[in-house]
Amino acid sequence: MAKSTIRDPHSPLHMYHQPGDFIIGGIVSYGGFVSSPTSFTEDPPPDLLEELVILPKNYQHLLAFAFAVKEINENPHILPNLTLGFHIYDSYLDARRTYHATMLLLSLLERLVPNYICDIQNNLTAVIGGLDSEISLHIANILDSYKVPQLIYGTAPVMNDKTPGLPFYQTVPQEALQNEGLLSLLLHFRWTWIGLAFMDTDNGERFLQAVLAMFPDSGVCFSFIERIPKFSYVTEVYGMFEHGTKLHVKLLDTKANVMVVHAESYSFAIFRWLPYLSELENQASKLKGKVWIMTAQMEISSYTYQRNWDTEIFHGILSFRIHSNDLPGFKSFEESRNPFCTKGDGFIRDFWQRTFDCKFPDTVGDDMDSQFCTGREKLESLPGTFFEMSMTGQSYSIYNAVYAVAHALHAMSSSKHSHRTMMDTKRNKLQRWKLHQFLRGVSFNNSAQNEVFFNENGEIVAALDIINLKLFSNDSFLRVEVGSMDPQASPDSAFIINEDAITWHSWFNKTRPLSVCTESCHPGSSKQVKEGEPHCCYDCIPCPEGKISNQEDMGDCNTCSAKDYPSKNRDYCIPKMETFLSYEEPLGLSLAVFALSFSLITAVVLGTFMKHHKTPIVKANNQDLSYTLLISLLLCFLCTLLFIGQPQKMTCLLRQTTFAFIFSVAVSSVLAKTIMVVLSFMATKPGSRMRKWLGKEQAISIVLSCSLIQSGICIVWLGMSPPFPDVDMHSVAEKIVLECNEGSVTMFYCALSYMGFLAIISFTVAFLSRKLPGSFNEAKFITFSMLVFCSVWLSFVPSYLSTKGKYMVAVEIFSILASSAGLLGCIFFPKCYIIVLRPELNNREQLTRKC
Repeated sequence: MAKSTIRDPHSPLHMYHQPGDFIIGGIVSYGGFVSSPTSFTEDPPPDLLEELVILPKNYQHLLAFAFAVKEINENPHILPNLTLGFHIYDSYLDARRTYHATMLLLSLLERLVPNYICDIQNNLTAVIGGLDSEISLHIANILDSYKVPQLIYGTAPVMNDKTPGLPFYQTVPQEALQNEGLLSLLLHFRWTWIGLAFMDTDNGERFLQAVLAMFPDSGVCFSFIERIPKFSYVTEVYGMFEHGTKLHVKLLDTKANVMVVHAESYSFAIFRWLPYLSELENQASKLKGKVWIMTAQMEISSYTYQRNWDTEIFHGILSFRIHSNDLPGFKSFEESRNPFCTKGDGFIRDFWQRTFDCKFPDTVGDDMDSQFCTGREKLESLPGTFFEMSMTGQSYSIYNAVYAVAHALHAMSSSKHSHRTMMDTKRNKLQRWKLHQFLRGVSFNNSAQNEVFFNENGEIVAALDIINLKLFSNDSFLRVEVGSMDPQASPDSAFIINEDAITWHSWFNKTRPLSVCTESCHPGSSKQVKEGEPHCCYDCIPCPEGKISNQEDMGDCNTCSAKDYPSKNRDYCIPKMETFLSYEEPLGLSLAVFALSFSLITAVVLGTFMKHHKTPIVKANNQDLSYTLLISLLLCFLCTLLFIGQPQKMTCLLRQTTFAFIFSVAVSSVLAKTIMVVLSFMATKPGSRMRKWLGKEQAISIVLSCSLIQSGICIVWLGMSPPFPDVDMHSVAEKIVLECNEGSVTMFYCALSYMGFLAIISFTVAFLSRKLPGSFNEAKFITFSMLVFCSVWLSFVPSYLSTKGKYMVAVEIFSILASSAGLLGCIFFPKCYIIVLRPELNNREQLTRKC
């Protein structure tokens, strides 16, 4: 490879001139100077010689400039009878040389005499440059004083209090569009855990503040943020190795598989150190598992000394690029370049030597091993990191900028003051400040049929393409357009991505890469942020009972509506089924069969008693009370049917009140029978006055008085807060329970308590009279019946309160059937046994026989 030339840093090395009636100035970023570390044992010389390094790829910027001017001069419809020329200088990415080059544009050709014009014409109309934000700012600071329009083809500088309202135009889309595109790209692929590297400049700081405000609000977090120091080139380029090492360590330590890079055009050279470092530490495989996302400012380019470095880890890069199409004739224009027959191009010889690793015969140098340049070398044979035949986004911006100036000049010369303007141009100089108003309104279609115009902020309105780069081992690469970000499209279609067109690095096995701090929480769980960690790092916890999450990475679980219930995995809601105790289900049918069976048995017992109503055993214990008790028990069994079936308004009103009243009649009848048994034995004593209380009237009055109290309780209940059909959404998780709301729970328990009160009195009286003499003492059987009755209803209360839904109804039905069956069995079955099976015992002698 030809060695770098050592030259005097005070003289401009690279310039490209073409004469014309109107001159467009250009400041490009092609090369930079580097000083190697030097130790001095004596005073250093006043001027230190420096080594020049170049980015060969940026030579295409000059070709795009020259090609646009060539097309315009050959077009009879733009500036007829006038020609465009250009003066292009290199900024060398250095402030001092940028100011020098800008002053040369404003002075006479090759004579730096600012503000002094003699008989030689200087028709500078506008300046195109620069590529990086700081270079653009250096140019703008000078052009502002001369009111010369500036068209920036790279990143616009950051304005501050000292630089308000600089008159420049930006031929790349506004950076906010790119930031939105970055966020949309990350969210589309659900990359929420990323690394970020940015250049430590004002523009880089502006980008950082923008993404720090946007990304976290949308759920994107940063694994690390690394500042890339800017390099002055006058002092160091070898510092890239040191800072590349820092970035390399960060990349190895992070779990993030996505790396977003925002830097200046030349900064990709820093990242080319990474494969070298990875090979040194045997960590190349870890870096291969990264997706690199680069902003439109950057280009995949190399310095000449990076000729043989590996770029395989960058395969599959996603990059933003200013929307562009192939320009007819541009490739042929590139292929026609020849260092031996190109006039005015002060860049081409140096570019040719360094890029093709050759030297010209007239070159002075000590490298005798290099071959001579023949001019037959082909640009298309160069690797893509050195030179591309297809137009890059930055070259496309220069092309549009030249055309914008040309159309503005054409509009200016066609105006009503065209004759005076032309005379001013011939005799003196162009009034450059007038060009601004025409630049603001410029609008045209370029040769690629893309519309070009500026918005009110002087920014070109254009889309950004999303490019997938396929890099190959020979440093060539293929650009594949996989998406776009269009500011003029509707919000729904502004961001477009074709995922199938993307080629990922082979490390990902052709699957979409993941880049998350924590694997997604599956439906049925929610995120719980780890303390002290970014919100993208979290634990997945199962949803609590009664809640669901039906999407991944939900921040909290949601409660199903009252008509739904969570699935087993708590990942979706299932509609609840309505339920009630019906005749169609086994439980309801069984209880109905029992109720009808007991009713039938009670009816048989009643019929038996009525058939043998003249027998002593029927007459012995108040025949009318027995009939009353049997009828009430029959109704008790039948009233349970009101509890089965879908609750209706009438059944809800009747079920509890009917049951309470009928049961009160039954228990009152038992109480009356018990009292009458006691009075009967007391009346047998000589001189007893109890005989007058043994009449039927007294027994009926006991039943009526006790029943009337219960009926009063039920009337008050129905008047104050009657039962009504209701829906219970919550008691049973998976069901909607159709039930009867008791209205007033207090009145329900009052009615229940009153029945218990009567039962306790009956039990007490029967228990005390159980040992009275007689072969058939009914008090014994009443005692057993009341014991069963009280046991059933004492167990009913906790059972009723601990069950839900239709089982509450089933518990009450069971309690009614069990207690009624207890009364029926304990009181009447012994009598039926005697009447049916032992009729010989059914006589007066047996009943009055003392035990």
